[in-house]
Amino acid sequence: MDIGRLRTLREFADRGSVTAAARALHCTPSAVSQQLRALQAEVGLPLTEPAGRGLRLTDAGRALVARADEVLAALERAESELDTYRSVPRGRVRLAMFPSGALMLLPGLLHRVAEFDGLELDVRDIDMTPPEVPGLVADFDLVVTHRDEHAPPFGSDRHDVVHLLREPLDVALPPGHRLGGENRVDLADLAGERWIGVDVGFPVDDVLRSLTVRTGVQPTVFQRINDFRVIEALVGAGHGVALLPRYAISRSAGECLLRRPLAGIRAARHIEVVLRRGAASRPAVAAVLDALHAEVAATTGASGSSGRIPGTMPGSVMVRADAGSR
Repeated sequence: MDIGRLRTLREFADRGSVTAAARALHCTPSAVSQQLRALQAEVGLPLTEPAGRGLRLTDAGRALVARADEVLAALERAESELDTYRSVPRGRVRLAMFPSGALMLLPGLLHRVAEFDGLELDVRDIDMTPPEVPGLVADFDLVVTHRDEHAPPFGSDRHDVVHLLREPLDVALPPGHRLGGENRVDLADLAGERWIGVDVGFPVDDVLRSLTVRTGVQPTVFQRINDFRVIEALVGAGHGVALLPRYAISRSAGECLLRRPLAGIRAARHIEVVLRRGAASRPAVAAVLDALHAEVAATTGASGSSGRIPGTMPGSVMVRADAGSR
């Protein structure tokens, strides 16, 4: 089977439409359709079928996509083995991070990557909800994402998931708040407060919703703000209370806000890296994973090695930013 046609099939599977696959492959939709028809003729089975005004994979098509992932991963392993003969991780690694994760980890990560010769890191900060992650993996080598710890883990037989850390969420109170003298705060004691949250569908809002289900306490969210720095300013000015990630909070806010853990209940988000199955065999990708683990350990004060391939060389970094801090 033609490798280029298998790549086209995988792009169609990842992106869900001929038009989206064509954009990713920098070709026309008719060229994608022609490649899919040629592959179909090559295997002698229908790989797609009509679905409304578009196409979807048949059972045979989904089976072939899984095998295409294996074939293309084998090619990437072959390329990575050649890289090992050069003795150093080289090339470009594309990294997507959710904004508050980038705020917490990216400055130190860039310093670590700057120690790698021949390794180029291309970073985008992207607001992402869990359902959007598979589409991002189609465009990036590594996707750093987050989810409510009570949400189901990201599951796919086409992806690997690497845990980075569990980050507790604390209640942020304005200075002089009536509960400021408490070591821990019960959610029931905050039932009458004005809450400042994030958009529905994002993990911190998911945590607040799951707390509601588990405690029966219904918080009143009167503002939804997408940037944690703005939330910090609003809480500091006395406009409400909020859930904020423990390690992502700014140093200046940490000095003026009152931060208290919740009493009697666990509230946290898991921060994870999602990548294509087999992608970590590429030395450059493994080196960035190792740098992420090292930066998490430095940020949280954790000890111990990541157990991943250590990187030892310098390189260049390109960073592109999209606004937001969730």
